[in-house]
Amino acid sequence: MGIVAVTGATGQLGARVAELLAGRGVAQRLVVRDASRAPVLAGAEVAVASYEDEGALREALAGADTLFMVSAHESEDRMPEHRSAVRAAVAAGVERVVYTSFMGASPHATFTFAREHSLTEQLIVESGLRLTALRNALYADMLPLFVQDGEIRGPAGKGRVAWVARHDVARLAAQVLVDPAHADRVYDVSGPEPLSMDESARVLGGVLGSEIRYVAETDEEARASRAGAEEWQIDGWAGSYKAVATGETSVTSHTIEHVTGQRPWTLEEFLLNEPGSWTHLRD
Repeated sequence: MGIVAVTGATGQLGARVAELLAGRGVAQRLVVRDASRAPVLAGAEVAVASYEDEGALREALAGADTLFMVSAHESEDRMPEHRSAVRAAVAAGVERVVYTSFMGASPHATFTFAREHSLTEQLIVESGLRLTALRNALYADMLPLFVQDGEIRGPAGKGRVAWVARHDVARLAAQVLVDPAHADRVYDVSGPEPLSMDESARVLGGVLGSEIRYVAETDEEARASRAGAEEWQIDGWAGSYKAVATGETSVTSHTIEHVTGQRPWTLEEFLLNEPGSWTHLRD
């Protein structure tokens, strides 16, 4: 196969994907903003570009057959960045894009950012690029960051989340990047079990060795607790919990095991295997 271009190669997901590809001997180009932060990997070259700089990105992607497109940082409107990235990919001759989308991506999704993911999927397809969409559930890696003073608070009601570890998403991404048979597919990507927020808090507390509890908030309480943040940030934060309440994050798929041959970690297994994700809670 040809060159795989990996964006976000200095980030937590992109770096894992790049390392896995290097282990397979895949020729790759790491597209980063700061070359000094790029991982040093066998068979990998580095190109400096960003989604905002369409010209530089076009040059960075020249000669690449496949692009791992990590969604841009959440912002008030990140679609201009995604449009620029897609235009650059088309102009550079890229054939397929593996895009990090979100579970339940839809124009009518409860989670505001899931609507942007839906628009981006549509943009990629309409541009003529072949799409492999990885619609990831909420990352298990994020759960410990939701804890404040021993509590997880939000308007998630009694909904469930099939938490998925970045570790497993990276394994899946590496596999679909090297196999063009996964083109023109949209995959739901989850962990093996849907847990309520109460259950999630108990699992985290059990591993941590201290009580963590979930406090269900109303929409009004949730928004009031984030007073002072920008409106789009409040909408996104509250929307992620409300998507749990509606059931949009409870989908449990077998994608990771089917494609990689190995089932994903449970939430507890993730926490035990990556203690660095929660040790800050002991400080």
